[in-house]
Amino acid sequence: MAKKTPFYNIHKKNNAKILSFADYEMPIQYEKGIMYEHRKVRESVGIFDLSHMGEFIIKGKKRLDFVQKTTVNDVSELEVGQVQYSNMCYPDGGIVDDLLIYRDEDIFYLVVNASNIDKDFAWLEKNLINDMELENVSNQTALIGVQGPDSEKVMQKLVNDDLSKLKYYWFIHTTIDDVPVMISRTGYTGEDGFEIYFTQLERAEDMWNKVEKAGAEFDIEPIGLGARDTLRLEMKYPLYGNDIDQNTNPLEAGLRWVVKFDKDDFIGKEPLLKVKAEKIKRKLVAFIMNEKGIPRPHYEIYKDNQMIGEVRSGSISPSLNVGIGTGYVKRDFMKSGNEIEIKIRNKFLKATIIKPPFYKDGTIKR
Repeated sequence: MAKKTPFYNIHKKNNAKILSFADYEMPIQYEKGIMYEHRKVRESVGIFDLSHMGEFIIKGKKRLDFVQKTTVNDVSELEVGQVQYSNMCYPDGGIVDDLLIYRDEDIFYLVVNASNIDKDFAWLEKNLINDMELENVSNQTALIGVQGPDSEKVMQKLVNDDLSKLKYYWFIHTTIDDVPVMISRTGYTGEDGFEIYFTQLERAEDMWNKVEKAGAEFDIEPIGLGARDTLRLEMKYPLYGNDIDQNTNPLEAGLRWVVKFDKDDFIGKEPLLKVKAEKIKRKLVAFIMNEKGIPRPHYEIYKDNQMIGEVRSGSISPSLNVGIGTGYVKRDFMKSGNEIEIKIRNKFLKATIIKPPFYKDGTIKR
């Protein structure tokens, strides 16, 4: 039976279209639809229920060693209060998951994909080392996302801290109406935005209502998972299960920048070094349709009558009003500017590989 987040009743009141996603009953869209919700985030501000995401706490003397071993980025570079994007890999270099790592005073806080919570936790348990503890707090954590150009103005009404000083990929501990919260400035949309983590689940609906009240002058509205997907795709942010999975590695997925080969050993290092030395055989590219058509996952990609890859993510871009997608193509065809063809319903429609992101006017504060 699918779980419900602490905000489920709010979604029902807002007439959300509810579907099962990652074992949760989640809002896919509301009455005005995905295109409207997408533009709302690009132009002003939206509120997201992200409580389906997974959260793990890592404690103990060896917590740094453990996170260094199980993730590919260099966690030792993080200051307390800083967030890092990373990957966990299997011994063969395939991706277990992509995740966020929060470095706090005495713990590391990991945020993982909803569909991978059980798998990720089992993988970390399997690789535990002495003098550390691992705890899954996903079911005890509520998570609200506030994303869009006006997000800072909304959030500033809720806290006394000066959020203009909170840098991109940093976080603080504070309170909202006496509820202890952790607020981070990250996101999955390409716009400036914040996440509110808290464990007083009985206050969840009250917290949601406070955010909506603070955002009323900016016409804040709830945003479903459908628009979250199109927003992330316009930025070419990877989606686990589509763009990355256990059969892809970070280098071919365009995530070479998160793999720090100069740190000590980590799971998957040797195979990834081999991939680096031999050069990737395929790459995840971004492409834009030149003809009217919507690319969908697993559609075939062609060049000169030769199949060279397959689509992994695809949609109509609400911001650009054109079909966009990502796909793995063979190494010889991966350069920006190359014209390719997407096989859609037995038609070969022209597309062009571009340098991402598709949407280049986001308001992220770096």
